[in-house]
Amino acid sequence: MAINSAPESSLLSLLYRSYPAAISPDETEPDLLAANPKIFPRITYTDAEQADIKTWLSTHADLQEVLTKGDKATASSRLASLNTHLATRTTIIGNKPSVADVAVYALLAPVVEKWSPEERTGEQGHHHIVRHVDFVQNSRVFSLQIPEEEKVGIDLNDVKFVPKPIDPKAEKERKKKEKAAAEGGAGAEKTVVVGQTKPAAAAPEAAAAGGKAEGKQKEKKPKKEKQPKPAPAPAAPPSPALIDLRVGHILRAVNHPNADSLYVSTIDCGDAPGSDNTSVDEETGKTVRTVCSGLNGLVPLAEMQGRKIVAVCNLKPVTMRGIKSAAMVLAASPRVAEGEDSHAGPVELVTPPANAPAGDRIFFEGWEGEPEKQLNPKKKVWETFQPGFTTTDALEVAFESAPVPVAKEQEGKPAVGKLVAKSGGVCTVKSLKGGTVR
Repeated sequence: MAINSAPESSLLSLLYRSYPAAISPDETEPDLLAANPKIFPRITYTDAEQADIKTWLSTHADLQEVLTKGDKATASSRLASLNTHLATRTTIIGNKPSVADVAVYALLAPVVEKWSPEERTGEQGHHHIVRHVDFVQNSRVFSLQIPEEEKVGIDLNDVKFVPKPIDPKAEKERKKKEKAAAEGGAGAEKTVVVGQTKPAAAAPEAAAAGGKAEGKQKEKKPKKEKQPKPAPAPAAPPSPALIDLRVGHILRAVNHPNADSLYVSTIDCGDAPGSDNTSVDEETGKTVRTVCSGLNGLVPLAEMQGRKIVAVCNLKPVTMRGIKSAAMVLAASPRVAEGEDSHAGPVELVTPPANAPAGDRIFFEGWEGEPEKQLNPKKKVWETFQPGFTTTDALEVAFESAPVPVAKEQEGKPAVGKLVAKSGGVCTVKSLKGGTVR
């Protein structure tokens, strides 16, 4: 069966393309469980269903790891279990749509596409996984934005073998017996093998005698007083300086081959040769990063060619529709009310000072400091400070501390700090005043 390896996951791009109000393209590791009610706002979930969604998101992550490792035996077992689960259900959790269905679809659609007709619906095939993939990609309930040419081609009339329907009661009884057997095995006593057990504890009298004899031979050393440990140095307060902002020079940009909303840019960010997440550009010999950005349709492709931009260089790399993106291009857009489309445009790229070279450090005045090598997504540094990124009436990019509680509380810091280059000069935009920058 064609399950040698997992495909490059397109889950993130599929989510923000289909549900822009719930998933931001800036998020590299969105909280899918928290996003579920935003994706399906008209669906009410019980606590048990929420728990099922959480469990299946974890199962999805495990299956992705197994497929990536190419463990055929384990993958076949997991797929068979999923197929059996779907035999009596329309969706992963029963009959309600959830983000778990979308996650499983994004992982398995490329796998199912490679299966032969026999692997799909033969006697040993996975009929119910195939049915689930077809349902998710075409149902209005999910409303996934997938071009027809990217959908998995499934002929509903081409069924090689019709499996017997599974009796829900029999399936429930089978799982009950498996659970009982597992619990029984866990509680069973271990067999003791003669000659392999640990030596029996010495009798109390022998232990006491031994203790006395030892006491005669060795005198107890006086205990040294423990010195108090020095107090740890106070942690530095969080700052937007943790974000690695640099001047980037776009050598060229093209349309993403698998996503209408994305550009793929080759950008010189001043990295040393051999740095993580870089490659050597064949045309120029420069060390470059490949960057996917959701600017197609918002910024003309011509404006992306041979120009300088400001790049965020220490976000965790993310794969977008099969291409690994190792940075983010900073751009400004108007602020919108909650619930409105935050990606409708217009959008203007942030422009660094004309004389600033590629790789030049960019920082906010009054917030100087060293960036982290790579931001930990769990600490949400970018998400914490980005709300303060703004454009002024003078069309300068700045950091305003008021919208960021952790920044507003720090004494001696400016209320507004301009975004400047280490070599001098302020970063600007064309015309957007009071916009948000991300």
